[in-house]
Amino acid sequence: MTARRSTEDLIRDLAATPVPARFSPGFAGCVLGVLMLGGLALYFAVFGLRPDLGSAWTHLPVQAKSILPALLSLLAIWLAFASARPEGRVLLWPLAIPVLLAFVLVLFRIATADGALVAEAIGQTALACLSSIAMISALPLAIGIAFLRRSAPTRPVLTGALLGVAIGAGVAAGYGLHCAEDSPLFFLSWYGLAIGIVGGVGGLLGHRFLRW
Repeated sequence: MTARRSTEDLIRDLAATPVPARFSPGFAGCVLGVLMLGGLALYFAVFGLRPDLGSAWTHLPVQAKSILPALLSLLAIWLAFASARPEGRVLLWPLAIPVLLAFVLVLFRIATADGALVAEAIGQTALACLSSIAMISALPLAIGIAFLRRSAPTRPVLTGALLGVAIGAGVAAGYGLHCAEDSPLFFLSWYGLAIGIVGGVGGLLGHRFLRW
């Protein structure tokens, strides 16, 4: 009798429990986009866009350091949301497209440079680059992990890492409008490292908060 009552109580409690909010990729993507744009807008209000952005934008490396991370961000967020479904199929090779294009620019720069490549790669603002991208990415990443807790990822580390790459790359794309370091060696090295750091943090958060 007690066992029966306990079972009935459990069924009654489960029936009374509110249904969790359903994960909506479209809504989550819009919220994360607004958060990234808001963080970048605040950053630009304090530190500004590069003064010569209009004229500099005519050069391919300047375009590439924003367009390639933006492409990476779109691909990674699509894969992150796909991996958030148990039946979602995740093919990581599309992420290689913007990376390979960046390497082509690096190889072209190496082939045409007349020296000082190490100085170009190190640049003058590497620390500001890393800290700024990481700082702006923090809130969108935390909110993104909260959204993904409503989903059912079977690979939580991968899902979290893809989300981190998406957010880090999206922020890096915007940061490129402020940064005056235009060498492909610089932005592949430091933007890439910043995106990798945010992706790594996303993987750790996924392991901690997205497991069933």
